[in-house]
Amino acid sequence: MQTDALLDRFLTGLTPLDPVAVWAHGSLGAGDYQEGRSDLDLIAVLPRPATARTAWRLGLLHARLRTHPLAGLLHCTYLSPDTAADPEARHLTWAHQQLFKRTVTPVTRRELHSFGRVLHGASPAQLLPPVAEPELAGFVVRDQREFWRPSVRRAELWRQDVWVDLGLLTFARATVTLREDRLITKREALDELPALGAPGEVVEDITRRRYGNPARPTEEWTARRSELTRSYLGPAIDTLVASYS
Repeated sequence: MQTDALLDRFLTGLTPLDPVAVWAHGSLGAGDYQEGRSDLDLIAVLPRPATARTAWRLGLLHARLRTHPLAGLLHCTYLSPDTAADPEARHLTWAHQQLFKRTVTPVTRRELHSFGRVLHGASPAQLLPPVAEPELAGFVVRDQREFWRPSVRRAELWRQDVWVDLGLLTFARATVTLREDRLITKREALDELPALGAPGEVVEDITRRRYGNPARPTEEWTARRSELTRSYLGPAIDTLVASYS
């Protein structure tokens, strides 16, 4: 698989930095990975907090991977044992072909504990504290209220496949997490959406694009799909947030 080849190159390139651990989360960890479609979501734990020199070396490593066809899908956040336990710490991250800093969310931390895949070194349980239900639920509610609900009002976003897909799938996953204190895959989220009242045409569209060979959408369908999604998702998020705030 091209995925395995890329991971091998990445791990080899990371060896001079002596990583304590490298983990996969997201779809690669959960078993819902679709090569060429899914992101490669990784966490690497380095022995010490990243310095400017570390950032330069990591930038060079990722630049050397750019010729690989899946390199644009590889995202990695770099922790250290001293900072890994702090949920507010911002860590050096490679994503979208650039370096920046971001936190490791409670959802990612719970993923690592629930189904993280160890690619090298220590396990998540050895380096990360567990995520309690109130912390996870609080984050999920804030994410729906403060990010997704305002985004629904921006009509131009919802003509894009990625917003339709992530908006509905994240909502379904949030619902199950709040209801049952567990994480589900995107495949399982698709199965949940009909019971949550999501528009069937849109759910079928997402399924075809994620797991089949869809035809190019027409402008008419793109516009209709946007309206169906926004009309459903706004009130659904409002109800979810009100129920769990």
